Amino acid sequence: MRRNGKPGLRLVAALLATLLIHGVAVAAGLRCSGHNLLEELRTSAPESYERVADAAKATINASALLWRIEREGVRPSHLLGTIHLTDDRVTTFSPRLAAIIDAADTVALEIADVSPEATQAAMAKAGNMTVLGDGRRLDRMLSAEHFDKVQKVLARAGVPEVAAKVFQPWVATMIMSVSDCERRSAMKGKLVLDAKIAAAARKKRKPVVGLETIEGQLAAMASVPEDQQLDMLRVGAVYSDRIEDQLETLLQLYVRREIGAAWPLQLEFAEKAGVPRTQLGGFEKRVVIDRNHLMSERAGPMLEKGNVLIAVGALHLPGENGLVNLLRQAGYTLTPLE
Repeated sequence: MRRNGKPGLRLVAALLATLLIHGVAVAAGLRCSGHNLLEELRTSAPESYERVADAAKATINASALLWRIEREGVRPSHLLGTIHLTDDRVTTFSPRLAAIIDAADTVALEIADVSPEATQAAMAKAGNMTVLGDGRRLDRMLSAEHFDKVQKVLARAGVPEVAAKVFQPWVATMIMSVSDCERRSAMKGKLVLDAKIAAAARKKRKPVVGLETIEGQLAAMASVPEDQQLDMLRVGAVYSDRIEDQLETLLQLYVRREIGAAWPLQLEFAEKAGVPRTQLGGFEKRVVIDRNHLMSERAGPMLEKGNVLIAVGALHLPGENGLVNLLRQAGYTLTPLE
C-alpha cells in the first residue's frame, strides 16, 4: 500500500530485512575480488598514504583483535574484534579462538538475534528513521549524477527505484556498503563471522546475548545529522564502482591486524571526494564512540561473572574511546593474544 506516493513502512521494512539478512540474487559471472586501496594509494598518492599510516600508528590498541580480560578475583574473559563478512579468510576460527568459544560460559555479541523476523520487526518499529517524510525525496537531495550512481547500486541489491528515492540517506549508504559478491555469498547460506560465532556457541548450548538491540543500532545511525548522512552518501556515490575494492581493503587490514588504518583511510577518501573530514564526525561519534561507551557499560555485569567472550565489530576496539581502553579504565587488565 502507498500513501502520498510513498511505499508503506511495512513494505520497506520487509525489503530492508531481506536485504540486510539474506541479500538478493545478483547477475551471474561477477568477479568476487578486489584491490587493496591503501596499497594503491602508496604509489598513486604517497602523501595521502603517509597521512593514513601516521594516523594508524598513532591509534592505540590497534594491532590485535583478540584480547584476554582479567581482574583479580574474577575468571578471565575475552574480547574479539569481528568483521561482518563471509570470506573464509576471516570466518575460519584460529585454534585459540575455537578453544575460547568452547570454554566460554556466555557469548556476547552486538546483537543476539539477527533473524529475518527480528530484523523486520525492528525495521517496522523504526518507522520514519528509515524513510524520508514530508514529501522529501533522496533524488532531490542529491545531484542527478550522485543519485544515478546510488540508484544503480541499490538496483543491483534489489531495491526498486521508488523505494530508493525515499530511503533515509544512512539506509542507502548501509546498503551500498555491502558488495554484490557478499550478497551472493549470503544467498548461498554462508555466515558472517559474528553469526558463525553465535552458531558455534549455540551448538554447544551456550547462552548468546546481545549488548545492543537492532532498534538501538538503527537509532544510532539515524541520529547522525542529515547533512552528514548526505555527505557520507555522496562519498559512497563517488566510489560506487569500487565497493569490492573497499571491502577487500578492509578485509586485508583486518587479517594483517592493521585495523587502525581503516578510519583514517575513510577520511582520506572522503576528502578526495570533496567532503570535509569534519562531515564524518557525526558518524564516528554516534555510531562508534557513543556505542563503545554503551557496550562497555552493558558488558560490566557479564565481566563481573567472568568467562564471557565479547565479540563486536573490530572498529569498536582501538583508540582512546575504544573498548580496550574503556575496559582498562574500568579496572580490567587487557592483554593482546592475536
